[in-house]
Amino acid sequence: MFGTAPYAGNPVAVVLDAQGLSTAELARFSVWSNLSECTFVLPPSRADADYRVRIFSLRTELPFAGHPTLGTARAWLDAGGVPRVPGTVVQESEAGLVAVRIDGELLSFAAPPLARSGPVDPALLADVVDLLRVEPARVLDSQWLDNGPGWVGVLLDSADTVLSLRPDASDHPGRWDIGVIGPTDPEDAAQFEVRAFFTDGEGPLREDPVTGSLNAAAAQWLFSTGRASSPYLARQGTAMSRSGLVRLTSDAGQVWVGGRAHVAISGSVDL
Repeated sequence: MFGTAPYAGNPVAVVLDAQGLSTAELARFSVWSNLSECTFVLPPSRADADYRVRIFSLRTELPFAGHPTLGTARAWLDAGGVPRVPGTVVQESEAGLVAVRIDGELLSFAAPPLARSGPVDPALLADVVDLLRVEPARVLDSQWLDNGPGWVGVLLDSADTVLSLRPDASDHPGRWDIGVIGPTDPEDAAQFEVRAFFTDGEGPLREDPVTGSLNAAAAQWLFSTGRASSPYLARQGTAMSRSGLVRLTSDAGQVWVGGRAHVAISGSVDL
């Protein structure tokens, strides 16, 4: 997902027929996959949805996540799924209905409303800054960017600062979802560099290669504060030797998050 070339973005495991499986079985398979997210497709419970999906990040179930949304739509279409509305897949998840527009290889999902926004408590922000091991003077702003995953968004002074981060959560136990954003040089094709760091509450801090939910919420923040104009490109995964590129647009007040997706491996699994 979101890669500029095959195997350059963020993979997601998609199980297309998850009927009859327990939550424990879903979580076990997700942990076994060792990917940042794993999704399970079920029949929809609403007549206006094409399918229902459950999304897991290791053992944690998420109400919404971005790159799994596009990856699931691509896998469903590749397996012969036909949307009720031509050109648009409607996905049902715990967060509600999410529209996914189809434009050739490019898929774009409608960013869901934020469940939480606004300023970050100073004490929490101090912990985040310490965890990121960044100079406080390089932090321009922060914001809750919670659209399912509870991202704490941190805007830094530059893409170079973002790429220089070497975070360490060893002194800060618990669950973390931290999104870091920095503007690039004017001549760069992408306008922002993005990194996403997370834990599941028990394991070590990990970095996500390319993150749809974070980019969705960040775009809502950046558009509303005038820091970005539509459309813009966000680059993510650079620090992990990936080349993820996310296209963010605002259309009549709705933010759309787009990227390329392809099915790398297909087959059957024994759950």
